[in-house]
Amino acid sequence: MGLVSFLSTLPILLPNAQLPYSRCPIRFGTINCKIDDVGSNDIDGVRRRDMLKCFGAAISLELVASPSHFVEVANAADLIQRRQRSDFQSSIKSTLFTSIKTKPELVSPLLTLALNDAVTYDKATKSGGPNGSIRFSAEISRPENQGLSAALSLIEEAKKEIDSYSKGGPISYSDLIQLAAQSAVKSTFLASAIRKCGGNEEKGNLLYSAYGSSGQWGLFDRQFGRSDAQEPDPEGRVPDWTKASVQEMKDKFTAIGFGPRQLAVMSAFLGPDQLATEAKLATDPDVTKWVEKYQRSRETVSQTDYEVDLITTLTKMSCLGQTINYEAYSYPVPRVDFTKLKL
Repeated sequence: MGLVSFLSTLPILLPNAQLPYSRCPIRFGTINCKIDDVGSNDIDGVRRRDMLKCFGAAISLELVASPSHFVEVANAADLIQRRQRSDFQSSIKSTLFTSIKTKPELVSPLLTLALNDAVTYDKATKSGGPNGSIRFSAEISRPENQGLSAALSLIEEAKKEIDSYSKGGPISYSDLIQLAAQSAVKSTFLASAIRKCGGNEEKGNLLYSAYGSSGQWGLFDRQFGRSDAQEPDPEGRVPDWTKASVQEMKDKFTAIGFGPRQLAVMSAFLGPDQLATEAKLATDPDVTKWVEKYQRSRETVSQTDYEVDLITTLTKMSCLGQTINYEAYSYPVPRVDFTKLKL
């Protein structure tokens, strides 16, 4: 007969240890495992199977004594998922940054692509929104989407690369289109900082790092896990921004829960020439004060008002009518098989 004590590996079972509160009081003491019939396969007089049984008994007592253990396990799993999603999103942003840097002429079309995918949202029917439906040929070929095919091609090429390294399944078009808009917006913020530094990229990067609005993207980044539509959204929901009157633009923004302020701050999304768009918007008395506000802001070092309001508006627009799956792109972590441990 042999005796095995697990006190050295489970100090919580020591007589003087302080246990957390439990509704099931446990008597303090030692755990002794009686081992009989030592066989030829024993290791130092103790069979491996019996050691595992004793270890399991000790762990069970600790779980009963500490109900918070289950919460801790759940929190740990949640943290793992968050880390997986965060790492994946960082890789996506890196891919998009490289793609956009090589094709800066697509910044404006990428913004309009994201806008037109999102403003198909209809409050009455709770349908449409940023669901990736603009990827369908029947939708991208509509008059209001003229000139956006190259931007969609960039999205499709980036998707191939991203899917190749994703461990949690393919990226949805709906997520990727909005993330591409985020990357495009950031590129305009950075370009503005570089211009204010006389074209010096190093100083421009430092300026943007010091005074930029990178910290304002938190909520946008958490809205990661949109589902793709399986068919085009209905026609007639998106104006042709280059031909629409300011009143028609205001009506559309009102229909999706926005107003003149949001219309003004989204001027870069409404056409290839932001200044020309703003000149048009400024003819409306409801919009002009906001246009002037954001133009003044863009002349400052930090352009805080413009950047913060644009990020806030894009964040809201990018989830219109969408249910976010906060577990999307996470994946199982290999578990340790304790039965294969050699004790």
